[in-house]
Amino acid sequence: MYMMYVDESGDPGLVNSPTSVFALTGLMLHEARWRETMSGILAYRYHMRDRFGLKIREEIHASPLINKPGDLVRIPRNDRLAILRHFLDTIAALPGISITGVVVDKSDKPMHYDPHRKAWEALLQRFDSTLSNARFSGAMPRHERGMVIVDGDQSGRLVSLVRRMRHVNHVPCTHGGASENRPTHHIIEDPVFRDSRHSMMIQAADVAAYFLLQQETPNAYMRKTGGKAYFKRLAPILDPAADGGDVQGLVRL
Repeated sequence: MYMMYVDESGDPGLVNSPTSVFALTGLMLHEARWRETMSGILAYRYHMRDRFGLKIREEIHASPLINKPGDLVRIPRNDRLAILRHFLDTIAALPGISITGVVVDKSDKPMHYDPHRKAWEALLQRFDSTLSNARFSGAMPRHERGMVIVDGDQSGRLVSLVRRMRHVNHVPCTHGGASENRPTHHIIEDPVFRDSRHSMMIQAADVAAYFLLQQETPNAYMRKTGGKAYFKRLAPILDPAADGGDVQGLVRL
């Protein structure tokens, strides 16, 4: 079974929103790779503890770490950015991981458009399609199933979306014409909700989502430091199965 850990960055609203882009990323790995992946992330965390004084139990949450660090203000800001950069490099070097992302440009969307729902539909479609066609990097048997693990508290809205897509999932035809119904078949169970404080995998997805957003709409600090280009550090593990010709394998809406 494959697991996809998901987090988002940016605001999904259309009215008086602080961001013009909403980003969603999924970190995907097979259950057989879970332990060695965790070992790799733990080795990184011990290195960050020894080098920068970041305690193992302290959460890596990208946006607050840069802008509102709380107790982590004891670590200089440039070192906090280095912690995030090292996290990206650690993830990119781990075997058996893929990252897929969705970017919604809200600037041209009509008022009835729902960026949050559209982004999740696209991400779930990608996950299901990749499972269906066995398109993960490395050897992968067909007929694998997948589970979605999400940051935050239980969301009835997301649960309803996942359940609906098992029966009704209208996808535009590649060559135009009416859309066709392609229900998801390979995603099992409702999404599992986890507090990111207790999941280093979700923290990894959070960092990926944050730098995807900074690539698209960088803040002043990221422009100044070069952090706007950090998402490219994940190039070795970006999902190669993307449609539409995006060089980073992103779904752009």
